[in-house]
Amino acid sequence: MANLMQLSSSHKTLPLTLSTLGLASILSLSACQQKPDYSYLIGETMGTSYHITYQLPDDADEAAIKTAIDVRLQQINDSMSTYQSDSTISKFNRLAKDTPITIDDDFSHVLEASRQVYDLSGGAFDPTVMPLIETWGFGSTMTVERLQSPPTALEIAQAKALVDFKSVVQKEQSIYKTKDGVGLDFSAVAKGYGVDVIADVLKNNYQIHNYMVEIGGEVATSGVSAQQQPWQIAIDAPIEGSTVSERQTVAVIRQPVNNGASMALATSGNYRNSVVFDGKHYSHTIDPTTGEPIVGGAPSVTVAAETVALADAWATALTAMPYEKALATAKQHDIAALFVILAKDIAADTATDSADDWQVIQTPAMERLRADKKS
Repeated sequence: MANLMQLSSSHKTLPLTLSTLGLASILSLSACQQKPDYSYLIGETMGTSYHITYQLPDDADEAAIKTAIDVRLQQINDSMSTYQSDSTISKFNRLAKDTPITIDDDFSHVLEASRQVYDLSGGAFDPTVMPLIETWGFGSTMTVERLQSPPTALEIAQAKALVDFKSVVQKEQSIYKTKDGVGLDFSAVAKGYGVDVIADVLKNNYQIHNYMVEIGGEVATSGVSAQQQPWQIAIDAPIEGSTVSERQTVAVIRQPVNNGASMALATSGNYRNSVVFDGKHYSHTIDPTTGEPIVGGAPSVTVAAETVALADAWATALTAMPYEKALATAKQHDIAALFVILAKDIAADTATDSADDWQVIQTPAMERLRADKKS
């Protein structure tokens, strides 16, 4: 995934890893001196870490704030973690068809966001896609060997038959499936939802309105930083194997400056887990509509949306399409999306992976969001 760098925080540089359906990203926090009335929290959740910078309220109990955050995040894991055998989602995945299970409000919100992006993206975002990912053998890494001996058409068809989000039916506070073998995996939206939940804890429980929250690279900001400036997120060139010291910023997204403004961002991409085979770049992102890896997808897509959950889901959906289709889809639905792609006049096999090799393409909605940012 593309690299993000938070420019307006005052903490030491720290690389973070973002994983979404096996996709990876780096987010780092810039080093600068923080004012005394801002605080910093770090913790573990969803197989990664969270980082929070916020203006400390008068007489605030920092330990209580962190405890409240961790309690909510654990509730989300208990609901939607596929790594917990006793979570609601794991229990659902083991159920036979037509067997209902009660879901909580968190699960319902994520299911609703998933359904919205599934419908608008034409199925490019599908939380039932895991059988195809497993069939292709795409986990945290991807190898040429898998493409040298790819799944057969029959194996792909069998897996694709279990990719069926429409077979997941919700009736008030319960869900069931109409087809055996169908399962849900919210890894491409849950981290974004977790960011939204932390932001809600800060705002609603402690009246904190100046903050930056990040989980595994998904980001929410509100108000101003310790420097009393709107938060800024820098998008780095999607250079495979790049490190914190080697990053090359290609764009900056600045939070709107109006009073009470906030921003919800997520970045997804194909460049960290991709291989070249027979002259083509293949990513580990599967197109649920074809059952095959994406060829010609954008190396990095950043989306701003009403919530981080929606931004997370849309960023995944747009990387699960060929670039031209993704750009057209984002424009059609007025999605604020920023694509980082190889410059058209430089062949992929001769690119030097310098910032000059990359083009930043943004939708009209992203242009409006960045209108007051000189970059």
